[in-house]
Amino acid sequence: MIQYSRVMGVKILLIEDNEIISKGLLYTLGQNGYEVVLCDNIEKALMRSGEDFELMIIDVTLPDGNGFDFYERVKRYNPAPAIFLTALDDEDNIVKGFELGAEDYITKPFSPRELIARIKRIERRNRNQDLIKWGNIAVNTKSSTVTKDGEEITLTALEYKIFSMLLQNVGNTVKREVILERIWDISGNFVNDNTLTVYIKRIRKKLDTDKIKTIKGIGYRLEKI
Repeated sequence: MIQYSRVMGVKILLIEDNEIISKGLLYTLGQNGYEVVLCDNIEKALMRSGEDFELMIIDVTLPDGNGFDFYERVKRYNPAPAIFLTALDDEDNIVKGFELGAEDYITKPFSPRELIARIKRIERRNRNQDLIKWGNIAVNTKSSTVTKDGEEITLTALEYKIFSMLLQNVGNTVKREVILERIWDISGNFVNDNTLTVYIKRIRKKLDTDKIKTIKGIGYRLEKI
């Protein structure tokens, strides 16, 4: 079952199958001003993974798979930082979590206050990282706005998502299937290759740039400036 805290704030995806732990975390996170989406397995989490979460809290051992595998899959299109929760405190698992790019790793049992303290540390660390610049183009990830030479460029929600993905992977090719998976998640409608091609053309035109390259048969790459 997917549950929500009622207090609006930083949006967190919580993946935890232990009902006692998840209820406690929902209460604590909600009381501290966080909006929480709870999923008790990977299948449900994948259905929500395309949303604009600012943090993921992921149990490593889940009934239908491994939290590490889940994060490795979704981080290709969702750059939200992650905290892993686990009863496995051996060095290999801790190292694996950090190698995947996790912000933190907490072994069970832990106190809710400890988790809140670690979340706030991540927030402080990322507070000044809301603005991403690419040449004379800037993206404010907090307000989801794009400007060029200080003038705002109006992108649709899907155009913004696509450009953000390319911007977060400057110099690297983003596969078409990865982009399609991402925009499928947020649109809820089928998006095919031809539609994606149209979106890319629109983004190029609106940003007036030729730096979004088509890598034939693979995907798209935003060139470094």
